[in-house]
Amino acid sequence: MRQITDKIMMIRPASFQFNEETAANNSFQTEGDYDNEMIKAKAIEEFDEMVSTLRSKGITVEVIQDTATPVKPDAIFPNNWISFHKDGTVITYPMYAENRRIERREDIIDTLGEKYKVEKRYTFDYYEEENRFLEGTGSMLFDREHNIVYACLSPRTDIVILEKYSVLMGAKKIAFRSVDREGEDIYHTNVMMALGVDFCVICLDSIKNEVEKKEVVESLEATGKKIIEISYDQMEHFAGNMLQVANAEGERYLVLSQSAYDSLTKKQLETLSELTNILPIPITTIETLGGGSVRCMMAEVFLPIKD
Repeated sequence: MRQITDKIMMIRPASFQFNEETAANNSFQTEGDYDNEMIKAKAIEEFDEMVSTLRSKGITVEVIQDTATPVKPDAIFPNNWISFHKDGTVITYPMYAENRRIERREDIIDTLGEKYKVEKRYTFDYYEEENRFLEGTGSMLFDREHNIVYACLSPRTDIVILEKYSVLMGAKKIAFRSVDREGEDIYHTNVMMALGVDFCVICLDSIKNEVEKKEVVESLEATGKKIIEISYDQMEHFAGNMLQVANAEGERYLVLSQSAYDSLTKKQLETLSELTNILPIPITTIETLGGGSVRCMMAEVFLPIKD
């Protein structure tokens, strides 16, 4: 349970829509002529169904309602601006898109602080003034048991802030470049890689530098992670954007979208099924317009509960 949690926070959207600012370097977003009101309603429906599915498995979901104003098209993806740690640390992060910076809400931290212990509060928000960004657990994948942080560098994942995070948390950093089919930086680490208790789903083809690839593979193997490789096509269907969580009884679930599930091969599914329960959730609207999947919708809460 050190690697995964049975408590997550999710933000119920008020103004979900296609975000032109994030589309600048998020190739997973699909632009089109959409009816915004219909899209909002569909996103809320998908969100509510996801929460219901998670809770039906005994997973604790802390739902926070997004505020109607100011309009925040990507509020449904809170993992980019905040992380919660087992020692009571809360960290907020600098965001690439200006219209996403307003997602950072101290009242959310205060609300969770009524139930959970918040012992230390850090922020890297000020790096936005230098046009440097590090977007939370989108930019960084934490091996919490071994205190390692994996990160693919991009306009949203700055090496300077990554180093600052590593020093602050005493973590070993493994930084590398990961690119899409066109050779462009993959915007977030958590779309090409997912870490579980004893496995890692990863698109190794996207790491072109052989030295960097070797370092990633050797680290994963040394920490007992079974490597499950996915292709570019599977990554583009969000097969890298998964999150393993647990319920109060310690049962493990790998949460992924229906699109990601459908892209996996029979052998991949069999391998994963031996390691965890698989929980596919349909979120077609959110994935298509938001360019993020189920992992992005869940901020893991590792904070200790108050006595």
